[in-house]
Amino acid sequence: MRKSILPLILSGMLVATPALADWSLDPARSHLAFVSIKANDVAEINTFGDIQGTIDGEGQVKIALMLDSVETLIPIRNERMREILFETTNYKEAVLTAKVDPAVIAKLAVGDIAQINAEGTLSLHGQTQPMTLSLQAARVAAGTVMVASIKPLIVDAAKFGLTEGVEKLREIAGLASISKAVPVNFVITFVESPTAGQ
Repeated sequence: MRKSILPLILSGMLVATPALADWSLDPARSHLAFVSIKANDVAEINTFGDIQGTIDGEGQVKIALMLDSVETLIPIRNERMREILFETTNYKEAVLTAKVDPAVIAKLAVGDIAQINAEGTLSLHGQTQPMTLSLQAARVAAGTVMVASIKPLIVDAAKFGLTEGVEKLREIAGLASISKAVPVNFVITFVESPTAGQ
């Protein structure tokens, strides 16, 4: 009799546990920017127009930047960034992945804010490097969570095989220097969608 009760208990627990939702990035309410510094102290803000992303029910985060969508506000500079630095013919996207506790997001009430620390990876230009993310998540509506970086991610060109491209850009522009490490900040909005099991 005892053997037959245990499966029933376990079955009841599974049924009682709510399925955690999947989340999709809302591009209209998401923004990522990186700051490049040239000639020692001239800072320029650059963005990407095409951002995609998800958080699944297991807390797996994936954010993809379409490198062709880089926007520097100067068309010729956009073209040079695509062709010389990112080499988008061969490398279409940069992908940031991380793992978070999905329960932390699920239990946020509207107006609540939580700090999340996560280990992740950035894949760019054929290279993958570890990244530590310090994030702030806020439930801004019943089905909407906004996630922002508390500390910028520092992307080092040398670690992603981009040093040669940076140097070519410097030569073309006739500059004394262009920074090889850039800070990246973002504010990403995710919209909740039910999992397939709900």
